[in-house]
Amino acid sequence: MTTPNDLSDKALALFAFAAYHRLESGDAVTSVVSSDASGHQADPAAVEELVRLNLAAPTAERLHFTDAGQVMLSQVIDRIRGSW
Repeated sequence: MTTPNDLSDKALALFAFAAYHRLESGDAVTSVVSSDASGHQADPAAVEELVRLNLAAPTAERLHFTDAGQVMLSQVIDRIRGSW
């Protein structure tokens, strides 16, 4: 099973972005924007890594977390909170 320690910093940054939105809003986060009309774009290497590890599935504009990706996001949030 993949853990946060196995991910590159770029891949972790996508989870950090999702964690911020989940912690700030209190809402479940199941995907993040990977490309928008303003020119913001997720790092292609990070997207490829998460897809290769079956943590996310891409669409044209979003990166949808798989079940394993949702578990990873929860692990990242737990580490932010300091509960291991």
